[in-house]
Amino acid sequence: MSDVPGLATLVTTDLAAITRGRPVSEARLARGGGTGIGWVPANLCLTAFNTIADPNPFGSIGDLRILPDLAARYATDKTSSPTRFDLVMGDIVTLDGKPWDCCPRQFLREALALLKAETGLSLLAAFEHEFQLDGAQSGAANHAFSFAALREADPFVPRLLAGLEEAGVEPELAFAEYGANQFEAVLAPADGLAAADRAVVLREMVRELARNLGRRASFTPKPGLDGVGNGVHIHISLVDAEGRPAGFDPAGPGRLSARGGAFFAGILAHLPALTAVTAPAEPSYYRLKPHNWSASYTWLGERDREATLRICPTVSFGGRDPAGQFNVEYRAADALANPYLALGALVRAGLEGLRAGLPAPPVVAGDPAEMSEAERAEKGLARLPESCAAALAALEADEVARGWFSPDLLASFLAVRHAERAAVAGLDQAAVCETYRMLY
Repeated sequence: MSDVPGLATLVTTDLAAITRGRPVSEARLARGGGTGIGWVPANLCLTAFNTIADPNPFGSIGDLRILPDLAARYATDKTSSPTRFDLVMGDIVTLDGKPWDCCPRQFLREALALLKAETGLSLLAAFEHEFQLDGAQSGAANHAFSFAALREADPFVPRLLAGLEEAGVEPELAFAEYGANQFEAVLAPADGLAAADRAVVLREMVRELARNLGRRASFTPKPGLDGVGNGVHIHISLVDAEGRPAGFDPAGPGRLSARGGAFFAGILAHLPALTAVTAPAEPSYYRLKPHNWSASYTWLGERDREATLRICPTVSFGGRDPAGQFNVEYRAADALANPYLALGALVRAGLEGLRAGLPAPPVVAGDPAEMSEAERAEKGLARLPESCAAALAALEADEVARGWFSPDLLASFLAVRHAERAAVAGLDQAAVCETYRMLY
């Protein structure tokens, strides 16, 4: 262990999915837990380009506090940094201590509370992240899923798993993926808020470990136009008040229960608007294309990795209970999305489906891109937005989805997204890929 004094960093993750905050000593954290640290409303409108989106709802006016959630502290000595990796998740509040209606973490907390209050259901979620490690050798070490690719990056994967484990993040797997220098890290399911916290920790720990090994990690959705993309797959399952699986019914379509079917039907109904939140920037839409092993249609599929909602497999041997394993994976997301906003919007869309009592959507087999327009219409399949501008327009046109956000939060989100679009407006797609590769 280093003898350099450590600092805990009290953080919030903003609308550009950048985790920002201020460090505090252990003693100050203990003394200042009640009042936190100062923050500025316009910080929410910072873009990935280190500009503040203008116009925004706040300007130069106002003050806030970030309160530490000491139950959401993630620390480890295993990143090889001189000081301890120590993140404390924070909630943004007003000066009288009330939750700020633009705090992304509060947005998710409120969505989860609303789901439970209205339906008695809670949510378990897990985030899978794909990313590239720059600085790798070429050749055999880049073979997909290969032992050589894993070993070429050594000791990255064992250190990542050890650090995540020590920090309490519960990793399941980390391994070399399909793309050149691509890796994937899989976390165990947790309650919704903890799952989003853990997504933040994973991203920051991957970056720190890579840096300490003389490499650079990038979570950009499309490192290059001809390369494999990086997604964030959000796994969701529903549990009842007693913690029992509530989304599974072996007799239901795709083994979805009536409530599970209604929840995911709500997500499909609002998918065009949701993509603006879960795939929020220009290069996101270079990835969301047919035959790209990513999402492209409003599609529920069983074990199909082109479906936007994929019913995941369960294991039946060894006495395993499928109900406890059952989950649905949302695939139209990437790491440019704020995880609290992404999961919170999915919860709100699912709740809309439950409120309306929507029937379970059909489980579609086959390739929508190869179907006729009439076949797609018969199955309720529509193309997801094909650009960031189209997704933002879909969000602004969806009155229900707009209502999930406070006016200032929606205005801030749109301001950041339009500012980032303007920042790359003069670039060709290859240059956009490279720009975001370096930013994320």
